[in-house]
Amino acid sequence: MSVRTRFAPSPTGYLHIGGARTALFNWLYARKHGGRFILRIEDTDRERSTTESVNVILEAMVWLGLDYDEGPIYQSERFPRYREVIQQLLDEGKAYHCYCTKEELDEMRQSQMTRKEKPRYDGRCRHRQEPREGVNPVVRFKNPTDGTVVVEDLVRGRVVFQNQELDDLIIARSDGTPTYNLTVVVDDLDMKMTHVIRGDDHLNNTPRQINIMRALGGEPPAYAHVPMILGEDGARLSKRHGAVSVLEYRDQGYLPEALLNYLVRLGWAHGDQEVFTIDEMIEWFDIKDVNKSASTFNPAKLLWLNHHYIMHSDPLHVAHYLRWHLGELGVDPENGGPDPVEVVKAQRERCKTLREMAENSLFFYRDFDHYDEKAAKKNLKLAALEPLRKLYQQFQAIETWQPDALHQVVQETAESLDMKLGKVAQPLRVALSGCAVSPPIDVTLHLLGRDKVLERLAFAIEYIEKNSDSP
Repeated sequence: MSVRTRFAPSPTGYLHIGGARTALFNWLYARKHGGRFILRIEDTDRERSTTESVNVILEAMVWLGLDYDEGPIYQSERFPRYREVIQQLLDEGKAYHCYCTKEELDEMRQSQMTRKEKPRYDGRCRHRQEPREGVNPVVRFKNPTDGTVVVEDLVRGRVVFQNQELDDLIIARSDGTPTYNLTVVVDDLDMKMTHVIRGDDHLNNTPRQINIMRALGGEPPAYAHVPMILGEDGARLSKRHGAVSVLEYRDQGYLPEALLNYLVRLGWAHGDQEVFTIDEMIEWFDIKDVNKSASTFNPAKLLWLNHHYIMHSDPLHVAHYLRWHLGELGVDPENGGPDPVEVVKAQRERCKTLREMAENSLFFYRDFDHYDEKAAKKNLKLAALEPLRKLYQQFQAIETWQPDALHQVVQETAESLDMKLGKVAQPLRVALSGCAVSPPIDVTLHLLGRDKVLERLAFAIEYIEKNSDSP
């Protein structure tokens, strides 16, 4: 049988890091085995599920490059199928109507806790024959009362559950809507899932789901429950640890392959290798190699990995994402300025994120009317006036606007004035970029182009003249 895996997020918020790792593991397993990867949107919670959240999930999947073979399949469109299965279980005596009120259930649980028993439904409506006037019943699954459920988990190994510890869970609410544990079973059976890879917070649901599957005559898939991701303080990863939404990392300037590479290493390893191509992940990934213990999220390591990808990826590929960040800053790189591919080559050594690269490169595409105050005070002063005037003349006359020739002009200007190179290059850098940091000065000159260089030199010369006592 062909491998079939699924990623089944609930659209009640963003796609978080833990969900993205689950999606990645399912995607890798399907791709490795030549199987199918299905995207299922579990949107039966009508109050909390939103179209906006669905769109965010789909956008994140596209950005990560986790393409799916089927879907998105929406549970909200499958309500007739769920009602059919609920009725089947009722007709076969495998489910029943429960007329207990909230007050009765609260009293039952309080009594159990007083007796120091595990609070759970005691099955008091299991054999009820008559409806109860004025009460809309829920439907409960009639769970086996003896025996065990054995889960041969691909990550955790054998896990055994006692049926007597499992109560009769609700599979349909009083308004007739199905619950999670019913819908997930029906979907996994109907969609012929062979492997269910999900977070270990679902482990306690697994024996209940297996019992429902068997009541429907189905064979459970193989299960793999992946440990949670912790913050550096040992607590479960949450917003207080920083960005946890996948699209927040996109917005902060991370490359998708850097995030995927980082996520695959949260709980899985292949020797001591840290950096993997997508093809290598597919080739070597095996869910059985995932650790049983929780993984710790390390933002510094992710940042290092992102810089590695910026440095070593094809500049054309990096530029594809840089264009988006420039656009977010209001810059259309096609309306003038250097090719973003050349900007990537110039900036990649010093920029760890694409957002940082875009912000540091704005001066290539957008004029400025003021300088960084500290940089101007230190560099755009009277001593810089003569070298800047001379550079203006030299740049007007130069025939070849290439980095080597431009560097030679700056070098010869410094020598002719008996000045150190930095005393000429740094005021020039501030004049061109508005701040004290830019790519190497010859590269900066080349990317800006002659017209823009002359324009900004003139502006800097005027600035110094206005702010000094020079004639």
